[in-house]
Amino acid sequence: MIYISHRGNLYKPQPKYENSIPYIQEALDRGYDVEVDVWYNDRDGYYLGHDYPQYKVDIEFLTNTRLWIHCKNSLALYKLTNFKGLNYFWHQNDDYTLTSQNMIWCYPGKTIPLLNKERAICVMPEIHLTNVEDFGGICSDNIEYYRYG
Repeated sequence: MIYISHRGNLYKPQPKYENSIPYIQEALDRGYDVEVDVWYNDRDGYYLGHDYPQYKVDIEFLTNTRLWIHCKNSLALYKLTNFKGLNYFWHQNDDYTLTSQNMIWCYPGKTIPLLNKERAICVMPEIHLTNVEDFGGICSDNIEYYRYG
């Protein structure tokens, strides 16, 4: 099972800290993968932030293989295609999206046939009380609960 911290959260949503480098690093240091929101613009480069670009970040930080990079604008998606080994994806309200590492990112409340679940990430199962059994991974604001019960 892959345990993915949503924007660095471990126990509950913390909008004040989400997507900040120290917050993400803390989750990584605790052994979690982390879903991060990434923006790009030609003038300033890469930024982390959910609703808008907030925290400047360099590409070296984004090359961490334990990051699940949610591209928030089309330029971020385009630019990240130039790097091998990154795990990135684009989605808004799609039921499913395929990451660059061929994992299925399932929108909250969506499930897939048992046959494919080992390649699927259950996102925010706490919203719809989704059964996470047999999924390959979980992305949650409360990832500590799923890892340690």
